[in-house]
Amino acid sequence: MPTVPLPERPDLGQLRKQAKQLRRSLAGGTLADAQRTLARRHGFASWTRLVRHVEAINARSWGYAEPSGDEPVADRFVRLACLNFAEDAPQRRAEAARLLAQHPDLPEHSIAAAAACANAGHLQRHLASGASAATPTGPYDWSPLMYLAYARVGVGLEDTLAAARMLLDAGADPDDGRFFRGLPTPFTVLTGALGGGEGDQPPHPHAIPLARPLLAAGADPNDGQALYNRMFSEADDAFELLLAFGLGRGDGGPWRRLLPDLVDPPRESARKLLAWAVVHDQRRRVKLLADNGIDVVSPLSTGLTPLETALRNGHRELAELLRGSGAHEIELAPADAFISAALAGDEAAVEAMPREAVDAAREARPGLLVWAAAQGRPESVKILLRKGFDVNARARSDLPVEEPWQTALHTAIEVGDVELVRLLLDHGADPGIRDHRFDGDAGDWARHFERAHVLDLLDR
Repeated sequence: MPTVPLPERPDLGQLRKQAKQLRRSLAGGTLADAQRTLARRHGFASWTRLVRHVEAINARSWGYAEPSGDEPVADRFVRLACLNFAEDAPQRRAEAARLLAQHPDLPEHSIAAAAACANAGHLQRHLASGASAATPTGPYDWSPLMYLAYARVGVGLEDTLAAARMLLDAGADPDDGRFFRGLPTPFTVLTGALGGGEGDQPPHPHAIPLARPLLAAGADPNDGQALYNRMFSEADDAFELLLAFGLGRGDGGPWRRLLPDLVDPPRESARKLLAWAVVHDQRRRVKLLADNGIDVVSPLSTGLTPLETALRNGHRELAELLRGSGAHEIELAPADAFISAALAGDEAAVEAMPREAVDAAREARPGLLVWAAAQGRPESVKILLRKGFDVNARARSDLPVEEPWQTALHTAIEVGDVELVRLLLDHGADPGIRDHRFDGDAGDWARHFERAHVLDLLDR
């Protein structure tokens, strides 16, 4: 039976009312029966597990909001200086730097500001005066260690490490975190230090040196949100560190013990990272995972093995790497073999394909041009255009999925490939088509991404 997801901010009182209403519809059923049925409807094994989940989420939920009125300058500084994954424009950090330059005494006024500035001297004074290293405080109601990890102001390495050690020695929780904006994985101290994400938030100026003492103090390396945020980057330094401290192993730490129905087990966390790396041809990362004992052979959550996934996406060098790591050879279906050859830019293999395979590929993957454009493969785009793929079809650009997000033209603008834009326009791409997520045409996307050269092409 399919499960029904809970709302972002589940209300335990409402769930209890629903259980009582459900009891009336169960012939001869007890309240316990109704509660168990409701819990299973939402994907939980028992009512007790559901209650524990809701209480844990609501106790740690956090949403960004601007202050309703005036606030102390120190709080304003902290609010601007720290990532919040909702409003993180660089101008906010620049304004925080200006405030600190105008008011260099800000760390004196609150432990939150002292932590954000990595000012160990003022941290020590706040702690000596009775401030807590573990109690939520400041404008975001976070622990001081969270402010240290999420702040993005110019601080020195030694100051950062001294501040981290001082807070940890004073009882700060290295696994502290919040559920930002109702998202299903906690944003922890480690998440803040490492940065990254869909908005390409910057890491802490000393991300890796800061993450090391956090991990040494007990922060769990199987940090689902940190892994997700960093997977978009080609840099592997964070994963090298996390693997050294046990990524893919262990019991998942306090967050998984608290929320076993929400937080992935360590093996699954590492395999999700592997899946993204394979789809996006991150060869160094795949090798790093394989070298550290992560399973790169068995099927992923899609049901496809990493090798089949690599082949289907035309990643031939990655496929060789996986074969060398023990992957078992597979034979692609004709349509998938055509797609593989087209995405690899293999003209000879493409021309050797029977027409039926090409027709089947067009039917199965009508938006394949979008994926080829997202991967920066102009030769593949040319092959697909020549084989009759619709230049105006929509699909996702972040994954090879036939979900009608945007066209190849939108995608070429997004990645900033002017020559690809020109190629698509020459083959009939319609700049007036609007994407299905943001309702923007090609001109809107060019203006959003500040692609002046594209605007020139569109105006001709």
